[in-house]
Amino acid sequence: MDGELPLVGGSGGAGRKEGPVQCLGRSFPSEEARRAWYRERLARHLAEPAFRAQPGFPKADDATILRLSDPPWFTACPNPFLEEFVAHFGRPYDPAEPYDVQPFADDVAEGKTDALYKAHNYHTKVPPKAIVPFILAYTKPGDIVLDGFCGSGMTGVAAGLCGTAPQAYRQEVEARFRRLGRPAPEWGARRAIMSDLSPAAAFIAANSTTPFDLETFAIRAKQILAEVEAELGWMYRTRHLHKGKPTEEFGRIEYTVWSQVFRCPTCTGEIVFTDVALDKVTGRVHEAFNCPHCTTRLTKAELDVQTTTEIDQATDESWTHVKFTPHLIVYSHRGRDHSKSPDEEDLAVLKRIAEMPLPPELPTDAFPIEEMSHGSRLAPKGVTHIHHLFLPRPRHVLAAMWRRASAETDGRLRNMLIYLVEQAIWGMSLLNRYSPTHYSQTNRILNGVYYVASQSSEVNFRYILDGKLKSIKSAFSHAGTLDGASTEVTTCSSLRAPTNSLDYIFTDPPFGENIYYADMNLMVETWHRAMTTVEQETIVDSGKEKTIDDYRDMMAACFAEYFRVLKPGRWITVVFHNSYNAVWNAIQEAMGRAGFVVASVLTLDKKQRSYRQETSHTVKNDLVINAYKPSPAMLSRFDRAKGSPDSVWTFIEEQLRHAPRFAELGSRLETAAERTPLRLFDRMVSFHLVQGAPIPLSRGEFLEELAQRYPLEDGMHFLDEDQLRAYRAERNARGVPAQAELFINDERSAILWLHHQLEHEPRTIDQLYNPYKAAAQTWPAKEQDLELRELLRFNFVEYKGDRPVPEKLMRLLRATRPAFLPLDPNDPETRSLALGHWYVPDPADQAEIERAREEHLWGEFQQYRGASRKRFSKARREAVRVGFSHLLGEGKAEEILAIAKRLPEETVQEDEQITILYDTARTLAGEL
Repeated sequence: MDGELPLVGGSGGAGRKEGPVQCLGRSFPSEEARRAWYRERLARHLAEPAFRAQPGFPKADDATILRLSDPPWFTACPNPFLEEFVAHFGRPYDPAEPYDVQPFADDVAEGKTDALYKAHNYHTKVPPKAIVPFILAYTKPGDIVLDGFCGSGMTGVAAGLCGTAPQAYRQEVEARFRRLGRPAPEWGARRAIMSDLSPAAAFIAANSTTPFDLETFAIRAKQILAEVEAELGWMYRTRHLHKGKPTEEFGRIEYTVWSQVFRCPTCTGEIVFTDVALDKVTGRVHEAFNCPHCTTRLTKAELDVQTTTEIDQATDESWTHVKFTPHLIVYSHRGRDHSKSPDEEDLAVLKRIAEMPLPPELPTDAFPIEEMSHGSRLAPKGVTHIHHLFLPRPRHVLAAMWRRASAETDGRLRNMLIYLVEQAIWGMSLLNRYSPTHYSQTNRILNGVYYVASQSSEVNFRYILDGKLKSIKSAFSHAGTLDGASTEVTTCSSLRAPTNSLDYIFTDPPFGENIYYADMNLMVETWHRAMTTVEQETIVDSGKEKTIDDYRDMMAACFAEYFRVLKPGRWITVVFHNSYNAVWNAIQEAMGRAGFVVASVLTLDKKQRSYRQETSHTVKNDLVINAYKPSPAMLSRFDRAKGSPDSVWTFIEEQLRHAPRFAELGSRLETAAERTPLRLFDRMVSFHLVQGAPIPLSRGEFLEELAQRYPLEDGMHFLDEDQLRAYRAERNARGVPAQAELFINDERSAILWLHHQLEHEPRTIDQLYNPYKAAAQTWPAKEQDLELRELLRFNFVEYKGDRPVPEKLMRLLRATRPAFLPLDPNDPETRSLALGHWYVPDPADQAEIERAREEHLWGEFQQYRGASRKRFSKARREAVRVGFSHLLGEGKAEEILAIAKRLPEETVQEDEQITILYDTARTLAGEL
């Protein structure tokens, strides 16, 4: 097919395609001719200053970028061929094209044992088989999928699997779709555009999704490993012991355990940590142990660090670092494993290696310690440069493998060989912890941090790469794995794709300060000689002075680019992994500022392997966020209606058109939170705030008119009778949905919980008290405490016996009283029975309650205005929201910013609407 690359070697051993090839509508006599033509075009772009000035351009010279790139499919810089890719494969946006897809949720934690997932290590990734159902649900064969935070490229792998997945997996997915009441998926490969700021990540993504000659790769990889062993295998020879005595035979070292050396604080004697702390039987480390010299009982925290000083071969300066010594050698001899303590011969070999000049391929770049949040882990141990993390033997072996892989003349094969070799970098560093209780010592790194443990396992390069080569062959030998999955991969922080051109976005962006990707990628990028432009990295990082405000602003810019390139009416799915409320709120607010509207938020409960709807502001599990890009027609109607109630109903119609009819929680159905009255009100308010539009209706007025405009059933509103009939038919087929399980985390969730409790059954405060306490989780430390009675007073109605008993209470009394006892709403006894019951007000009464509530909250907000105290330890978010809204309406942006400085940071950062108001004030004040 035009534009497709040859399949990787399958079980039949398909090799590199010979003869003419087609690429983006052009014909070439061979693959090499195609590469040469596009590389020459890329070189011309690199010569343009404006091209290199693009945000996120990696720190690399032209030669490095050209060597890494395989254009047009992959460029180690902004990809100048994206527009051609979209023009060739994409379909122009057509407003008349029918597209009606309900939000989808699937288990993003599955499939981590899949061969494709394990083909290459990266800090975080979503398994491709977990992404496939999303792509199938939202797209059709040939559609273009985007992931702008692609990491190791699993979205691209998933796009290909949509066309080449094995039959058993297809049946599994189809059964899941049937169970969820969804139309059968249309199998067939989708195209993928992937982008990442990190050259290391983009390199992995490209090689995970671009076809190559598997048989030739495997042959050449084995040759490289054999050549390095022939050259440097002497470094891994150790004399075999028989019954504790040396023999004339040698074994191959599989790994060497290095132990940190400390000093006893009592006698100052040297202590080899592994000697005294490791239990040889259980493999566990003792919390306390005796000094071998003076027998003082000690813990690790009480030991003094032993350092050693030498001349750094790279800097020619004095280098002081913690002392490590070889403690144990595990080797193989005649097919059996043995272990021994290093003898004099082993130590002599290590000394000889240490005296060898550093190989030129070994990176010697300095770590930016002062700008690294993990710098405090490295510098105290004397690790200030990349090469400090490698003992002498790995330095030479890694360099020898890198040298040979880089010398390959075939560009596609060269990148795959480097793809293999680079997977030994982390595992052969001092970061590889010794884990005697594990079967293998491969890649025992503490994920996401630079942590040099007191026991390190220095493994033989073949110990890692023999197995990794088998993994790669297994991952890519499935016939058709990459067939029809043409992808474009780019290294940048912005896209060059046309506006309104892409069909779906699946993305797993960096979340706050979970992982410092640029810092962690230095380990590999310095070998490539292509580094991330950290100024563009979207994270929270105190070491680089990047705050939560910076993160939210940069994330908003990213989502704005997502919004620009996505076709109207289409979907974006965001997978969220973070337990910090401020980061979760930043993501929501950034999506809203970009123009997206959230239609579904579900949380993955990893313990129960199920989903729950996100109904509060506390995040404890992974989230799946589904949002849509509103249609131009809707946005045009909204703009014309700004300032009038029509803007409210313009938004609500669009939201009800996109909101799910059910919350699909595995085998369990729940009512869809996005269709409930209070959630619709919150979404409406947030959308108006983001659009800079006044909110023309109070909550009471909104709820009253909502009930009149849109049919209500099972606590959910529907767009019209046709949508309601479709819901009823689905409900009849699948069962009545349960009420969403709610928890109380703050005032807003408390009001929502009470609304659910009182909507169908009025209760007294005594009846509510115990369930309320049981549902209440930890109240935010910085949130003002509220009594249950106050929450009821300003949001619900209490029957006080001063009027006939309302019908809501009469229904309750009739259900609880014997049928032979007549009840009259005007009778004093009936009124007495109803006394003290709280209930949800009728829409007609809601407006008056809302006015009283807002006046009360505005009064409470006055304590924050002109207060003499510098900071408030607690604040009431509902009052702040009302206050900021009033001040913004009066044009008092500077006062909002002044008050925000005195409020707890959590108050501003963990509430979506407060954050929107705050950022609007920043914009008006010229801070954004």
